[in-house]
Amino acid sequence: MPVETTLADSLCAHGISRRGFLKFCTMLASLMALPPSAVPAVAAALEKAKRPSVIWLSFQECTGCTESLTRSAAPTIESLIFNVVSLDYHHTLQAASGEGAEAARHQAMQENWGKYLCVVDGSIPIGNPGYSTIAGVANADMLRETAEGAAAVVAVGSCAAFGGLPYADPNPTGAVPVSELVTDKPIVNVSGCPPIPVVISGVLAHFLIFGGIPELDTLGRPRVFYGQTIHDRCYRRPFYDKGLFARSFDDEGAKRGWCLYTLGCKGPMTYNACATAKWNQGTSFPIEAGHGCIGCSQPNFWDAGGFYQPLSLPTGAVTQTAAYAAAAGAAAGLAAGALYRRHKHARQAVHESVTVDDLEKPDKS
Repeated sequence: MPVETTLADSLCAHGISRRGFLKFCTMLASLMALPPSAVPAVAAALEKAKRPSVIWLSFQECTGCTESLTRSAAPTIESLIFNVVSLDYHHTLQAASGEGAEAARHQAMQENWGKYLCVVDGSIPIGNPGYSTIAGVANADMLRETAEGAAAVVAVGSCAAFGGLPYADPNPTGAVPVSELVTDKPIVNVSGCPPIPVVISGVLAHFLIFGGIPELDTLGRPRVFYGQTIHDRCYRRPFYDKGLFARSFDDEGAKRGWCLYTLGCKGPMTYNACATAKWNQGTSFPIEAGHGCIGCSQPNFWDAGGFYQPLSLPTGAVTQTAAYAAAAGAAAGLAAGALYRRHKHARQAVHESVTVDDLEKPDKS
């Protein structure tokens, strides 16, 4: 099916009803935090939208980001490839190989120059350009060549966005993130190790609907997904505020679902949608499974300290914890004072009830 085909044509060809199409639009609007009133506008934009060409480059990576995408539930990988985007080049998912694969990449670039999306997962080695090559072309050269004609670049995964594991000390390959090589194109960082599936698909769907990239935070990530910390949206947050922490992974606090901060949870400094979007079609996320957040969507998370070492307490938390401690101390003090005064009054009442005659009575003990 040619890329010029509109999404409406594609959906009709696949037997999707108008009702099913509107349901799809409602899902996309919800995914991108748009109000219900925006659904008609989304539908109108999608009906006229052309399927954008996507060229996906994989460099120093583990294929985890692709594995994450293929488990996307909203929209599904099938709807992304066949109905939403034209995935013209992808090492893992494409049928072609060798010269045929590279011919497909060059054809997609020529036919969609200035309009296609370049998606990258994996860091790029520049310490030794020949360390990683594809069809005899160094990763850095292939990235520059492909990004030149792209409308935007999407760095999928923390390796592409921030360098990830290959970038960690001592960085033997001289790995760098996409942003160090591509400086003249809009870049969307979809960080995570791997990223949440619906975040990857949501960025691609946003480009399709609005013809551009979503609003980004200071690290180049979509604000709709990375606008709040995991800590702020975590269901264990009330236990943190009350100072109730698990001290080991099998103690009573852990069994009761208390906060995992003291076990190294990096939720307070990690911006991502894990606590709300979750994984496996919204089933769960690491903290819900009993393991603290390791901060994988943040830069340099591999070198940021032990995964099981607690962070230094944030300023707000120090104040709040101190307030709880002070309140507890004050309550204990008030209780002790009240008990002392009650005993004092009781002793005074006994003392005042004793007469001279009582004092003169012989002790019968």
